[in-house]
Amino acid sequence: MPPQCLLTGEPVGNHGDLSANVWQQLHFIAAPMCSACGLPWEAQVAGQDLCAACIAGEEHPGAIVFDKGLDHVRCALRYDDLSAQLALRLKYADRLDMAGGLSRLIVQAGRDVLTDGALVVPVPLHRTRLISRRYNQAGVLASAISKACGLDLCLDLLHRQRATPRQQGLSAKGRERNVRGAFRVTPRHRDLVKGAHVVLIDDVLTTGSTLKACARVLKRAGAERVDALVLARVVPEGIGAI
Repeated sequence: MPPQCLLTGEPVGNHGDLSANVWQQLHFIAAPMCSACGLPWEAQVAGQDLCAACIAGEEHPGAIVFDKGLDHVRCALRYDDLSAQLALRLKYADRLDMAGGLSRLIVQAGRDVLTDGALVVPVPLHRTRLISRRYNQAGVLASAISKACGLDLCLDLLHRQRATPRQQGLSAKGRERNVRGAFRVTPRHRDLVKGAHVVLIDDVLTTGSTLKACARVLKRAGAERVDALVLARVVPEGIGAI
């Protein structure tokens, strides 16, 4: 079939591309932003490369890096009505054909963390949800990213050992409690984690509770560095993606 826009079906140059109209409406996250958590800023402050949450660390309710287990977070898009359609179609509508195009957006956003020797790992689904959905959207993105960058991939490095209720509608603290103890490193891959630079892949970042839970498990298992790459991120009101 001739290449079509992932959202509108308009003719485009290559498979996996977005039309010019869609591209112009998306809010890409790029500099200026926090060098650690990737939160976008309206303007760069001289001599300041960390946001307030990263500076405050454990004491800040919005912190997602450093003491929380993650080292860096990079996201391609600001989560809004338009970018949500990209994530939802991949996640629920069997649009696996979108993985190549969406992975290119993620790779562009995360070039500074996709370094040589990094191990690409998706956030896992519990087996009951995997059976009902038939695929893990994070795994589909992780496979495309590892192939594009020539990096090693381990789809089952992490195991979701407890089926958790859906996160929608939960507060930040509720989300933290919901995923506490939900993940573990698959026993046969424990040696692979030790000293590794792991890059976690997921489709959407809301509060970061799931990514933080995964990162803490990996750090306890001996990972040296844990970064996260995400397609779309919920940005607090009043902060504009550049």
